[in-house]
Parts: sequence; structure tokens; C-alpha cells
Amino acid sequence: MDSHRVERVSEALREELGELIAYELSDPRIGDAVVTEVLVSPDMRHAQVRLHLSDDESGQRETIQALDGARHFLRRQLAERLNLYRVPELHFEADVSLTGDQRMEHLLKRIRRGRPRQE
Repeated sequence: MDSHRVERVSEALREELGELIAYELSDPRIGDAVVTEVLVSPDMRHAQVRLHLSDDESGQRETIQALDGARHFLRRQLAERLNLYRVPELHFEADVSLTGDQRMEHLLKRIRRGRPRQE
């Protein structure tokens, strides 16, 4: 598979999943989860979604479990929004590499978009 296509799909998935998790999911177990990276396998069957989560271990586990429960909803929404032949299986994991500056930049980007979270 073309590596540029995999990169484009990864970026599109990251953007759409970020929007879906931030604005469409209403599960209280999902705290302030930020999609930092999506790694798509070369055959486009699996996508490893890395998230920046809250600091405590139990909150991270609950958020991952909640997102695993919402996996089918997220895939269905991605299929509607993206024109892909195959929407990859989503696998969620915590990403501990996001620094405070990157987090602040992401929050400012969300504010600039002006999309309030639907409650």
C-alpha cells in the first residue's frame, strides 16, 4: 500500500476521531481524552489510536474501557464521514508523550474552532 495514502488516512482518522470523542460521545467515563496519533497498519485493517488521558491510572483504564465499548459506534460514524473502502478496527491505548505545551496548543485550537461540547 502507498505510504502516502496510509499517512493521509491516519491523519483523517485522527481528526475525525478527535471530533467524535470530544463532541459526540456523552459517556461520563470519557474524561478529557485527546487523540494524539493514529497508526494505521499497511493493509488498512487495524488502527492504533493513541490518546492523552488524565493522570491517574484508574481514570485511564475507565476511559479506555469506555472507548472500547464505543468502538462500533465510532467505526460506523467514521464510515459515514470518510470515503474509505474499509474502515480499520480501532485499538485504543494511552499516550504518555504529550507535553503540557502540546496540550495547551490543542485546547486553544478547539477554542478557536468555536464548537461547544454538546451536553
